[in-house]
Amino acid sequence: MTHRQHPIGSGFTAASTADEILGGRDLTGTHVIVTAGHAGIGREATRALTKAGASVTVGARHPERARTALAGIEGVEVGRLDLLDPASIDAFTGHWQASGRPLHILINCAGLAAPATRERDARGYEVQFATNHLGHFQLTLGLLPALRAAGGARVVNVTSGAQRLSDIRWDDPHFDSGYDAIMAYAQSKTANVLFAVELDRRWATDKIHGYAVHPGVVVGTALNSGVGQDDLRAMGLIDAAGQPIIDPERGKKTPEQGAATLVFAATSPLLDGIGGVYLKDSDIAPLDDAPRPVTADSIPSEAMSHSIDPNSAVRLWELSEQLLKAPVRRAR
Repeated sequence: MTHRQHPIGSGFTAASTADEILGGRDLTGTHVIVTAGHAGIGREATRALTKAGASVTVGARHPERARTALAGIEGVEVGRLDLLDPASIDAFTGHWQASGRPLHILINCAGLAAPATRERDARGYEVQFATNHLGHFQLTLGLLPALRAAGGARVVNVTSGAQRLSDIRWDDPHFDSGYDAIMAYAQSKTANVLFAVELDRRWATDKIHGYAVHPGVVVGTALNSGVGQDDLRAMGLIDAAGQPIIDPERGKKTPEQGAATLVFAATSPLLDGIGGVYLKDSDIAPLDDAPRPVTADSIPSEAMSHSIDPNSAVRLWELSEQLLKAPVRRAR
């Protein structure tokens, strides 16, 4: 798969916005699901896609809050979806299948910020891995018939440059020992990429392609604001007054810029026939395994070999299938 992991010269830049990516395209008749499509870059992707004519369904844990956040955006439905609850995921996918609609685009955007102490779901799984990867894995598999019915579909997993920090902890994915919030988050983001790689290998013959997208760092989202102002300031993401520092060339973006690569992956004809890749700045990202520390002036986010390794992608898919079959073993 690594031969695909190089930029294609899309013509867009780190500063491009979702509206610029769509460039007046007409997406009428296109059915889209966006998890957490009511907040942050998810909301911006929802707004841009509906503006272009797409019909968007937002999956949210709290539908009424989502409807309030989406007020004024036409062409949006909201369905209840809790990615930590397998029954909720099955209900959501069952409702979609019963509607008879094909699914042209699935954007797996929801993400859980790193909790300071280890938390588990009802199955005993570490919650970042369970939410960011496993919940989306179950959702995507449940929507496979609708994706096939589209006659050409894309699955977009929103990941992060944090994928550079950790491979999958194969012997202890749930951090039964040595919990580290940042490493748990990084593992879940690597899983997002590997999932896209293997999805593309398995489903490309059905004209379903998978992509993993690094949106950049967007200050103001619940995910990126959870670390606190001191850490944000130390990372060069906010100024002394607490205002976001926007510098897209260094990965520091507005929501409009952050949503651009999501929309690029979901719709760009430049990616026709290309999948199983990791994207940033509205293009396929280069592969760079050199160790590069995060500083106030540099937030490395290129692809890493461990994140796109096809053997690891197969292994993760098989592990994920096993984890979905495991019974609930304790209450939350």
